[in-house]
Amino acid sequence: MLRIAVPNKGSLADTASEMLQEAGYTGRRDPKDLHVIDPANEVEFFYLRPKDIATYVGSGALDVGITGRDLLLDARMPGAREIEALGFAGSTFRFAAPAGRFAELTDLEGVRIATSYPGLVDAFLDRHGVAVDLVPLDGAVESAVRLGVADAIADVVETGTTLRQAGLEVFGPAILQSEGVLIAGPTDAPGTETLLRRLRGVLVARRYVLIDYDLPVHLIDSAVAIAPGIESPTISPLRDPEWVAVRVMSPRKDVNQVMDALYGIGARAILVSAIHNARL
Repeated sequence: MLRIAVPNKGSLADTASEMLQEAGYTGRRDPKDLHVIDPANEVEFFYLRPKDIATYVGSGALDVGITGRDLLLDARMPGAREIEALGFAGSTFRFAAPAGRFAELTDLEGVRIATSYPGLVDAFLDRHGVAVDLVPLDGAVESAVRLGVADAIADVVETGTTLRQAGLEVFGPAILQSEGVLIAGPTDAPGTETLLRRLRGVLVARRYVLIDYDLPVHLIDSAVAIAPGIESPTISPLRDPEWVAVRVMSPRKDVNQVMDALYGIGARAILVSAIHNARL
């Protein structure tokens, strides 16, 4: 059986479980369950702390896992590697300090930096040749400067509101653009390719919709230019030989603009349907 590590709590947990269920796997019914066997799909799920998943997978104790790219890099586990970005739980890691205190990355040389991700930050600074004194903290690092524990911080930045409330501003380059990722150990275990194909199908279903519409035959080229689809639209004849029925996949985020454009050239009976899963 393929052994899969799944976050048991935090921002990654719910979406990771939802993706696996949409991919056809049986998840846990009780949030206290730490181990679930899905015999129909020949997998075992182990629900673990998100920060520990890279360690379990990298050591070979488990085959694959879902975690954050930030947590994978912070673990600095040589055997663990990212094999697919999953498009959720996006975040940006930045440096922040009191306004005007620092401007460039090199200004951090020799200063104290508080962070909950010492492995990630240390690796980033090593690549840029900047030596600092890291102060590891378990969350709420915004207060570190005010309390005199650090001179700057390195943390997740979303809107920046929390930083401004603490009298801090971001500076320097982004440390990392993170999101939920599927990771694997040193080698691909049997069943990994099936899992990967299923998750990719879920990603396609979330990003695309199906558009069906009727169209005068002489407008096919114009309509295909508006909505070309993944490979090519499906075009079927109607009872009226001057009209055809068209079905095409289109990015979900653009669907209203596409519908407007199709209607504008003469398409009618335009319908949009959700895609529950896909294999491309």
